Amino acid sequence: MVVNLATKATLAEIRKSVEGLIGERVLLKTNKGKRKANVREGILEVAYPSVFTVRINAGLDIERRVSFSYSDILTDTVEVTLCQNVNVS
Repeated sequence: MVVNLATKATLAEIRKSVEGLIGERVLLKTNKGKRKANVREGILEVAYPSVFTVRINAGLDIERRVSFSYSDILTDTVEVTLCQNVNVS
């Protein structure tokens, strides 16, 4: 049995990937357990040493900022996907 453990280098790679998406529109899928998941769209704002923040439009002109740790991505609690530009007429 082989067990791959996360290292600081793994988290550093995730952080660099997230830093490359700053200012981009991303799709966040957060797993809440027991087959529950939230999917939201937002703009990745800032990547701090331990966490990153995403600005989400919650509707009715209300904006929220949510933060996640890089280990959330590592453990598949959060999936971050770059949104493709779609022209909506």
